[in-house]
Order: sequence, then structure tokens, then C-alpha cells
Amino acid sequence: MAEPDYQAKSMPSDDFTTMLASQGVDFLLSVGGEVPLTSLDLEKTVCLFFSANWCRPCKTFIPELVQLYNTLKSRGEGLEIVFISFDHDEDGFNEHFKSMPWLTVPFNANLQNKLRERFNVVRIPSLLPLNSDGQSMEEDLIGLVEDYGEDAFPFTRKRRAELKASDDSKRQGGKVEQLLAHQGRNYVVSRDSGKILVSELVGKTIGLYFGAHWCPPCRAFTAQLVEAYKQLLNSRGGCFEVILVSTDRDQKEFDLNISGMPWLALPFEDRTRHDLCRIFNIKAIPALVLIGPDGKTISTNGKTILSLYGAKAFPFTQSSIAEIETTLKKEGDALPHQIQDTRHEHVLKLDMARAYVCDYCKRPGRFWAFSCDVCDYDLHPTCVEEAC
Repeated sequence: MAEPDYQAKSMPSDDFTTMLASQGVDFLLSVGGEVPLTSLDLEKTVCLFFSANWCRPCKTFIPELVQLYNTLKSRGEGLEIVFISFDHDEDGFNEHFKSMPWLTVPFNANLQNKLRERFNVVRIPSLLPLNSDGQSMEEDLIGLVEDYGEDAFPFTRKRRAELKASDDSKRQGGKVEQLLAHQGRNYVVSRDSGKILVSELVGKTIGLYFGAHWCPPCRAFTAQLVEAYKQLLNSRGGCFEVILVSTDRDQKEFDLNISGMPWLALPFEDRTRHDLCRIFNIKAIPALVLIGPDGKTISTNGKTILSLYGAKAFPFTQSSIAEIETTLKKEGDALPHQIQDTRHEHVLKLDMARAYVCDYCKRPGRFWAFSCDVCDYDLHPTCVEEAC
């Protein structure tokens, strides 16, 4: 979950209404007109939303907050939001407020600066709780809402602890269904829109691939992952599966991305994509999280493992990596440190390369190669032996 940028000051709801009344504010506004200040239900969870029409992050966040508000309202939950405008003029305020289903302090009350100072608002958007009952959050709720949506309600410390414990359980608990499915969806999708039950993935080694089509490093790593995936499919059957956790910007990009991949994906519209980024603390893409057959995390650094060792690293455990490194060391120790190949004018030195193409047989190679320090020339060790 995103950490708040600062600690916000909270106040009881009745203090807020008293403050407004002392400034001559007798009513709030809704899209339907004036709402008496005394009708604000102080038994509900009341939050102040500081925002402005000129603020791009504010306009990006509002649809998410509207969805949360409408969902909680439809469930009969006790939530009210009051908009505090930081707009420069009333036209900007009106344009901004028309997208909001909650209440607002009238723009002409000119209380923005007083409320900003009272709540120590240093940036927008900010969503601050009013009820200081010993359980309410006393900090900006933007990060909490972005991370958990309506599940964050009622925004208490207890609820935050429950959500963190749930994330820890999903990350460490060894249950693939908890990670990839939920009550409303028990499947993942293929590139032809087929649905595969998550239960069919239990007992397999799984790679959660966080990537996007717009990201050039992702496209480069996808090629490496496809190669390893196909090798494992041929040599190991269906023991390894990859699940795309898309960070594409829209459905069209997602469709284009998955169309070139032989594996499965979480549906683009499903919030689980966002949840997994939070659970595994994904800060950059591409990223590959490896899950073992027991459902427990093997590594969150699968990209490095696959880039270094490819399919040889399967099943990607510490012991398998150690075995590969031991084998590679033995292979390297058995090779000369340098050679003079009859087909090349310069001395070729033994080198460890992630991937290369042999300049003699034109086939791809990995790990040990004889390379030229002067020019871009590489040979498989077996090709050098054949030439001697």
C-alpha cells in the first residue's frame, strides 16, 4: 500500500460544522441544490476532499473515488464526502463539481485557506477523515483508496491492519486461488479469450509477469520469456505457466500485448492486476514473480533469473540456481582461458555471456563463449573445438 506523504490533522465532524456555521455557512451544496448544514449526518464516516479542476492528478483520481462512493452508497454504508475546492474561480469550481455525486462547501464561502491550514493540506488531491474517534485514520486516505478501493472502508486503523494482513497472507500463504481469483471470477484468460479455471493451475510453477506493450524493456524481456516458456513446454509438459499481470493503459493495448504471448493473463478489467502489484511491491516493469507448486513465492526477482539462465533455471529454486552455477563453473574450468581460432585473426578469450550468436554456426548461444576484445566476434566452445 502506498505510504501517505504527510500526517493530516483530523477533527470531529461536529467541530467541522461548527467552524462552517461560525463563518456564516448555513448550507452545503449537492448536484440537486442546497442541503442544510444541520442535515450532515455526523454518525457517518465523513471525509473532506480537497481538489481542483486545474489539477490533473485530481481529475485522474475522481472517477475512482466516484466508483467507491456509489458502490458504498448502494450497499447502504455510512459515508459522506464534502468537496473543498481549490479552484481559481467559480467557473472552474462548477466544471469540477458537476462530476461529483457528494456534497461541497459553497465556493463563495472562501474557506479554502482556513480549511487548508486547519488540515495541513500541502498537496492535492487529499482525502481527509473528520471522525476522530480513536479508530479513524489520521492521514490522507488517497493512497489507501488507490490501493484498496471500496475495500478500504471504513478507513480505520483496524481496517488498514486487516488489509495488510490479507496481503501478507496472499503473498505467503501458499494458495494460488487467493492470489489469482476472487468471489466474482475463478478463471484467467488466454489470448483467444478462452477461460481457464484457476484451480487447474494448482500444483504448477507459475510466473506472474508484470509488463505492458508500451514498455520497450518489456517487449525485449517477453522474447526471452517466450523462448524459455516454449523450451519448458517441450521438455517439461505443462508444469510451468505464465500469467500476464498487465500494466497496459487500456484494453486495446492489453489485447495487442497478449496477442503475441503463448500464455495466460488476468482479465484487463479485473482489479486483481492492481492488487498483485501492491502485494508484491512492484515498482518497475518488466518484473517476474515466481510461485512454486506449493503456492509459495520462490522469488520476486524472476526476471534476473530468466535473463541469466533461461529454461535451465527451472524450477527456479535456490538449489537449482546453485546447481547451475556449479555446473557452469566446472564447464568454464575445463575450457582454456584463450584460444587462437584459425578462422579469426585475433585471440579469442573465454567469456560468460547471457546470450549471443555464434559467428561460425550462426546459432544462438548462452553462457560460455570465446569472444574477441577487438571486434564483435563470438564462437561456441564446441565450434572452436571443431575448428582445431
